[in-house]
Amino acid sequence: MTTITVVRKDGQVAIAADALVTFGDTRLAHGYEANDKVFRIGASWVGMAGTTAHFPVLRKALGSLPLEELRLGSRDEVFETFLKLHPKLKEHYFLNTKEEDSDPYESSQFTVLIANASGIYGVYSYREVFEFDRFWAIGSGRSFALGAMYATWDRLKSARDIADLGVRAGCEFDKNSAGPIRARTMKLKD
Repeated sequence: MTTITVVRKDGQVAIAADALVTFGDTRLAHGYEANDKVFRIGASWVGMAGTTAHFPVLRKALGSLPLEELRLGSRDEVFETFLKLHPKLKEHYFLNTKEEDSDPYESSQFTVLIANASGIYGVYSYREVFEFDRFWAIGSGRSFALGAMYATWDRLKSARDIADLGVRAGCEFDKNSAGPIRARTMKLKD
């Protein structure tokens, strides 16, 4: 799957991701495809974990939203944006929203991390939105990333260094994560 991290520290936010794509037991490592799991939408960086099919769909769907609907500057704005996006995913991209019969809501089938000047956010399959104060990680390498970031939070000074270290830990111990690591950083707004 992947390891993607977001970090907020000392006036900066960072997002970092590995670059490995897997198809079952087959690895499509760096050098075979230019895979980038983080993409820019407006003033935000967006990273996603899930099936490879989601990447072009989410990039295209978010990029096609009118600017007045594409708002990612607060927890509520992220929720509203993904709420508006969900019917478009179903209608235009044929999203299968069913996971289990007992689901309380239709699923969007992906997990997303967002970094921008207002902070760091996570969006989960039922459009649950979290705003993180320090750091978070998604993907199959998330446990390794979270442990590494927690252990070095007080020692490392920059958001980028912590985000990068989290992904490196995922790449080291998760069989579905591998470099190169790509990281983006921006300043938080005052």
